[in-house]
Amino acid sequence: MTTLTRYSPVRDLTVLEREAARLFDEFFGRAGEAEAEAPAAWLPAADVSERDDAFLIRMDLPGLKKDEVQITFENGRLTVSGERKSEHEGSHDRVHRLERWYGRFYRSFNLGNMILPDRIKAHFRNGVLTIEAPKAEERRPKRIKVS
Repeated sequence: MTTLTRYSPVRDLTVLEREAARLFDEFFGRAGEAEAEAPAAWLPAADVSERDDAFLIRMDLPGLKKDEVQITFENGRLTVSGERKSEHEGSHDRVHRLERWYGRFYRSFNLGNMILPDRIKAHFRNGVLTIEAPKAEERRPKRIKVS
């Protein structure tokens, strides 16, 4: 039985772009991320937002458990890393298509030195990691009342 699949040039370009980026990262390394042991195989999507009192980072990590994710904060840089294992490694399945990314990942965010590292909170729910990094009092915007 033959299955028809709609051709999508945008999807093909996206895959090509990711593969080219991965090859450049593998060859040249990632600037400013020398602490990583190996190049990242994939980059999970992340949203970074800022409130007056804190930075919020939300990252999609489907298929991972909270103990498979490492978070560090050093010199103003918050780093999230881990690894998602392939479900097909070592199996004798005949795989027809692989579209999900597997392997090591890491993302770094420069939040500056005005973060309170001992008050950073992280929670993991339904495949979404949420990190709240509170700002020090000096870093918060000052509201000035007009008289």
